[in-house]
Amino acid sequence: MTTQVLTGLLLLVLPVAYNLLYTLLARSFDYPDILRQPTDQVLDRFAAGGGRLVLIWWGFAMSAVLLAPAVVLLSATLADANPPILALATATGLLAALVQFLGLIRWPFAVPYLARTATDTTATAATRDAVEVTFQTLNRYLGVAVGEHLGYLFTGLWTALAGIALIQSDLLHPLFGVVGLVLAPLFVLGSLEFVGPFEVRGWKLAGTLVPFAYIGWSAWLLALGIGLLITA
Repeated sequence: MTTQVLTGLLLLVLPVAYNLLYTLLARSFDYPDILRQPTDQVLDRFAAGGGRLVLIWWGFAMSAVLLAPAVVLLSATLADANPPILALATATGLLAALVQFLGLIRWPFAVPYLARTATDTTATAATRDAVEVTFQTLNRYLGVAVGEHLGYLFTGLWTALAGIALIQSDLLHPLFGVVGLVLAPLFVLGSLEFVGPFEVRGWKLAGTLVPFAYIGWSAWLLALGIGLLITA
């Protein structure tokens, strides 16, 4: 199996896995709307999901890891593009995979403990207060700052750099790269939703853009995968 074929297959698997697991979370956990509910309701719902929900969250976190090999293989496949651009794309893409993984991995490991503690009938009011502070701190730090802010930012930067490399390469039509350059700013703008003055002013445009960005990004990855397999 050539590097190009392996890259094409991985670029097909990545968006399918991501969207499948996201859909399962939406149906079984009402994600992401559930995060707007009070902490006790979120943890009650999580506890009710049992081991199946924990496994779905683990799979969702692992889908972020899939981006890392996809990034490395795509850079290797586009070897005729500018080397500094490829190096930057690889480094940025690996960072995107890392921060998204770090943002999600709290769900299958830290949150089950918090849910068990919060739903324990013997838990005191002080314990429940501590659970709420811990849960919200994890959400703000790992969820918002690391997973969403840095995740969206690095994903957008990688998409832009990959788009430039695709335009420079003779492997696929330059239009693939142009689409990447169009999608990239949506992620960068989305990363600003919870940043200082933007959050204070209630700037909702960023949050509105992200779902459209991921839909377009998923379609772009699928098209790239198909294109690489056809031309292999």
